[in-house]
Amino acid sequence: MLFNSYEFIFAFLPITFFLYYYLNMKHLTDASKALLVLSSLFFYSWWEIVYLPLILGSMLINYVAGRSLTTENDDKRVNKKRLLTISIIANVALLGFFKYSDFFITNLDIITGSHINLLHLTLPLAISFFTFQQIAYLVDSYRGKTNEYDLLDYALFVTFFPQLIAGPIVHHEEMMPQFANIRNKMMNYKNIALGLFIFSIGLFKKVVIADTFAVWATVGFDTAQSLALFEAWATSLSYTFQLYFDFSGYTDMAIGAALLFNIRLPINFNSPYKATNIQDFWRRWHMTLSRFLRDYVYVPLGGNRNGDLRTYSNLMATFMIGGLWHGAGWTFILWGTLHGFAIVLHRSWHSLGFRMNTLLAWFITFNFINFSWIFFRAKELDDAFKVLSGMFFGEIVLPSQLHFLIAYFNWTNIRYGNWMEAVGHYFETPLFLLFGLFLLLSTKNSNQLTIKANKRDVLFITLLLGSSLIYMNAHVSEFLYFNF
Repeated sequence: MLFNSYEFIFAFLPITFFLYYYLNMKHLTDASKALLVLSSLFFYSWWEIVYLPLILGSMLINYVAGRSLTTENDDKRVNKKRLLTISIIANVALLGFFKYSDFFITNLDIITGSHINLLHLTLPLAISFFTFQQIAYLVDSYRGKTNEYDLLDYALFVTFFPQLIAGPIVHHEEMMPQFANIRNKMMNYKNIALGLFIFSIGLFKKVVIADTFAVWATVGFDTAQSLALFEAWATSLSYTFQLYFDFSGYTDMAIGAALLFNIRLPINFNSPYKATNIQDFWRRWHMTLSRFLRDYVYVPLGGNRNGDLRTYSNLMATFMIGGLWHGAGWTFILWGTLHGFAIVLHRSWHSLGFRMNTLLAWFITFNFINFSWIFFRAKELDDAFKVLSGMFFGEIVLPSQLHFLIAYFNWTNIRYGNWMEAVGHYFETPLFLLFGLFLLLSTKNSNQLTIKANKRDVLFITLLLGSSLIYMNAHVSEFLYFNF
């Protein structure tokens, strides 16, 4: 079920909301938790019920393993380490089977010349997110950082519907105390107002802004045979903005929906396109994934404890794993590798004591991110090179209305005619790109917003919701991060 659907907004969310607080009003706290679990599983299985046993089995097995790892028994420390290893391998193997089988078979066919049939498995919804979340829980259980939660609490931690499908990747210590807090069982009208406010902003980001950029990005990457210079830049920037407004919009809706139940999800975005270096970017972009990769990949590999060369190797490995987590393709691995190189270069530059003008640093960082997203979006490397070639070597085409410039400048390398023809929108596209850049650089992050519930705020929410609902009726889309 999509957040940007009428079924979710007008049926699922309000019914779950009122039943949850009704049960709590009757002091049926376990029943209210069970309701959230069952509602979340219904929310998950709405897309494809055949994968419901998969998440149930994964959840049950990891719960049993976590309980075994939590049990205090020093004599069985070696067995605990073996159990942790087996559990992590099992989780990764499950993810790998569904997500990477065809990628592995395709490359094996290329290397060996064999002709193994592809499995063509449908990727189970949210498997990347709930797998990482449960791996973190297992590692923390082994380290003695978790309590012995009961199955109902653990199920709620894994399946809580606002964060289930596409994150944030939540941590047990962030969620479990909130579910146990008795004060969170009562309606909090301040949280409800703020939740609706943030949800409305996220919905507007997704269906009005991101889906508009999606049209131009899709045409440029998937349809156009070649791109002129401005068309290529419009294509790459459209996807850069689409991805941000799509994913941050989903996160805002998740945060807003969770606040209706007095649950505060961790911040996942902090104006990442304002970053002035690549390290700053990863402190702002998909922050819960960055935290997971740091705590459960980079640090276990050795972190920065064994000299510069080992540190740089660990960084490269971490970002390549992060790239592969996003998708089964060489384009994702290349994207992760590019970011790994950028991080290594930044740390080397910084260690030598060099500094850069802030505006120049932002310009370089933003353009690097924009270039790297091209590989992230491209279905094949040829698509990426098509866009990059247009950005740097494409023909310059200007609107025919500017033809009078020829009278003043002898520009032989410029053609006047159907400007932005490959993208399909002559003047709307660049104006919307400027509007998107203005929003990204000038507005507050959603975690900085407050609401006073006065007439102005109510009118603002109404306008956001109203325009989003109208736009939903004309557009059908899915969230990009459902693919990961």
